[in-house]
Amino acid sequence: MPTDEEMTLDERLKYLRKMKKRYDQADHAERAHLLDEMEHVTELHRKSLIRLMSGDLERHPRTEQRGVTYGAEVGHAVRVIAESLDYVCAERLTPNLAWMATHLVKQGELIFSPELQTQLEQISVSSVRRMTQGMERDLPRRLPRGGPERANLVTRDVPMKRIPWNEATPGHFEVDLVHHGGATSSGDYVHTLQLIDVATAWSERVAVLGRSYVVMEDAFQRVLRRLPFPVLEFHPDNGSEFFNAHLVRFWKDTLPGIALSRSRPYRKNDNRFVEQKNSSLVRAYLGFDRLDTVAQTLALNALYDHMWLYYNFFQPVLRLAEKTVITLPDQSTRIKSRYDQAQTPFDRLCATPVLSPQRRQELEALRDRTNPRQLRQTIYDAIEQLFALPKAAPGKPENVYDTLSTRKKPEKGGRAG
Repeated sequence: MPTDEEMTLDERLKYLRKMKKRYDQADHAERAHLLDEMEHVTELHRKSLIRLMSGDLERHPRTEQRGVTYGAEVGHAVRVIAESLDYVCAERLTPNLAWMATHLVKQGELIFSPELQTQLEQISVSSVRRMTQGMERDLPRRLPRGGPERANLVTRDVPMKRIPWNEATPGHFEVDLVHHGGATSSGDYVHTLQLIDVATAWSERVAVLGRSYVVMEDAFQRVLRRLPFPVLEFHPDNGSEFFNAHLVRFWKDTLPGIALSRSRPYRKNDNRFVEQKNSSLVRAYLGFDRLDTVAQTLALNALYDHMWLYYNFFQPVLRLAEKTVITLPDQSTRIKSRYDQAQTPFDRLCATPVLSPQRRQELEALRDRTNPRQLRQTIYDAIEQLFALPKAAPGKPENVYDTLSTRKKPEKGGRAG
């Protein structure tokens, strides 16, 4: 990469094209002075400058391609690591090749050599992009369904805001509910409760049958039991499944001092992090099919247990590092975004002081003994098993209490829906 003082190739050619007009009109003595000047500015050899001044100064495609820099061993390693990380983009994959190769060697998926380790540390994003071109995930990606949730009276005392994109402290969660009702919204069906930590991209998912306060409270309890760091803020949309008297009381009793905030109505971008993960971590796997039974709910939670380990400990994510407002010649503006180096949510979490040494050691041991390539296959097998389960029988309601982790007894008067 050129430094700030060095010319890029395009800058150098632009300069030389301007100098060529003077060079063509100059006599022998003046040409010598112009060559001295160009030699000083471009730092090119004098003979190279003379050849360029005699040419057309246009860029031409290579007649011969470069030789192969990385052999079959590197290509195989990159493909295995890309598969293990579910074919993330080259920008996320490249800075994580070296440590993931070491990890997969321990799991018996790769054969280690010092040369391989050195090449994986120095390989460029462009080379990785070429090696992984054409490699795709097994499941199609689908866009998340749209439509804002209706506001309710409980939200009046909850401030509307956006969690800042540069929030550095873990614990500020964007929260959303993904519907799995298929073509109809009638009856009880499965929903995915998803929480995304803004600072680290740590993700939590729980499947619930229906949207009653009973299943929602149980889902949040599951999340709190598994989270390795404290919750400072919940930031959902305005849906009544989040803001009702029961859940507000639950949050205040369970997490005294927690900050509750909400997105503005009809502003889905206020929850931009969780909305993006609704697409990549829920819809891309489950699509828009209907899920509506206890068995499907339990199977989906088993799938989400595997995804919890895979996406928090092995999937590198990019985080926005800087925003710059650029004014264009027509006085319009655009935002130029710069992202940091891709890291896993767990590594981002370890870079903060929120984990105790004992808890960090436990989580590192969990990652060390996990084979991400096999775990990815387990996830896809679990998806096949989920969709092999039968749907709910017409006229036979499912008992949502059978989906609870705490197996609460229903109150007098029937089931919760």
